[in-house]
Amino acid sequence: MYKGTLSKRVEVLIHIIYWFLMGYFTFVKNLVLAKNYLPDLFLSTYMIVFVLTFYFHYFVVMKLVFKSFQWKRFFAGVLVSYFFFTFLRWLFEQVITKILFDKINYNNPTFFGYMEDNLHYSSMSIILSSLLWFVIYFIRLLEYNQIILEENKNTEIKFLKAQINPHFIFNTLNNIYSMVYFQSDKSLTAIEKLSQIMRFTTYESQKEKIKLTDEIDYIKAYIELEQLRHQESTCIDFKVETENLSEEIPPYILSPLVENALKHGITSNVKPIVIALKLEDKILNFKVINDIAVQKKDKLGGIGLDNLKKRLEIHYPQKHQIKLTNQNNQFTAELEIDLK
Repeated sequence: MYKGTLSKRVEVLIHIIYWFLMGYFTFVKNLVLAKNYLPDLFLSTYMIVFVLTFYFHYFVVMKLVFKSFQWKRFFAGVLVSYFFFTFLRWLFEQVITKILFDKINYNNPTFFGYMEDNLHYSSMSIILSSLLWFVIYFIRLLEYNQIILEENKNTEIKFLKAQINPHFIFNTLNNIYSMVYFQSDKSLTAIEKLSQIMRFTTYESQKEKIKLTDEIDYIKAYIELEQLRHQESTCIDFKVETENLSEEIPPYILSPLVENALKHGITSNVKPIVIALKLEDKILNFKVINDIAVQKKDKLGGIGLDNLKKRLEIHYPQKHQIKLTNQNNQFTAELEIDLK
């Protein structure tokens, strides 16, 4: 159940402040009104009817109107409140005051004249009640919408993470399968690296943010696992320039660019995949450059990058830039994030 900052207690406090200000500006601020109206009997009855109509409209009419809002329901509600005010005023000023004080406010009023006069007097009570109700309603609505947005954001992040994990593991298992199939002596080392990746996936990926060094270690484990498939061990050039490896970022915010390059790029000593990370003044720069393989990409090729773009929009709205360029059979992915 939704519970915002504007609780029932706060709502009561708003009403107390509202009536205090009404009394202040009506009687204290305006000394003429205070002198002329305070002793008057029918001012007192009018105030009683005013307050009763105010809260009848506030708690009954507005609640029913906005249960399923339609303009005709709203105007019907206003009409009901008007009749409620008129009836109460007649009851207090034509019946009760006659019995208690032998006084009446209207002497032999016509029906239409009485209804027309009360149309004027009831309007202030109904308008002010509606305005206060709208203010409180929209404050709660804004808070509720904010909570819904946060919940949707968290749900989407969890969903995107769930997409990432199987994607990485799927590629890794494919690599190990190839090694085992060809009886490579690197199989055990590959399984060890997979174990390291699985530990990251199981523990670190569940956190909202992790240290930059943890993401780097994960990328290195993934790179080493990929290198086991190639004869040339220097086919990847990974450079890190930063003195603050404890800076925190969301998990899997850098690795999809590396995964994409390793999956679809050409790796060799002549043309290595270049990976460069630089963090300076809370500005993170991450660049991955690789030659594009001639082979056709598989159907899963775009999931990682599309997923990354969505997560960047959630975590760093208006605080990131990602550029993907393809020129002369060379693919460059550059990511800049403002971590301030």
